[in-house]
Amino acid sequence: MKITVKLDYTCRILCELARHYAGGEPVRIDDLSKVEAVPANFLAQILGELRNGKLVVSKRGVQGGFLLARAPDQITLHDIVKVMEGDLLELSGNHGGKSGRRVKQIWQEIREVAAQKARGYTLEMMAAQKEPEMYHI
Repeated sequence: MKITVKLDYTCRILCELARHYAGGEPVRIDDLSKVEAVPANFLAQILGELRNGKLVVSKRGVQGGFLLARAPDQITLHDIVKVMEGDLLELSGNHGGKSGRRVKQIWQEIREVAAQKARGYTLEMMAAQKEPEMYHI
């Protein structure tokens, strides 16, 4: 299982929008690109998908930009993954052979555990994480 660059960028972008949520001011795409080190052209594509998935809204004009569509404590990692990637773990359609059904059942159990864990992390929690402090002697 691999986390895509797109999903990683998406989480970082949404964390930055979560940090600005309380102020109610839209965040410009240039600022998001710079702060989260996401290429602007890729960022525009991601924001479009997030808007279609109703996780962000956009405001036009000089004071325009992007805002979260809901409070950061109301958006889970599971919501983000569903919008950007679909299921947390996509199963193949091939479950034949002697062991196919049992292997499918195991993967489904793993998918459900991962989904439950992802539902437990809100965007507010993700954005609040601070880098561990470094102590120098």
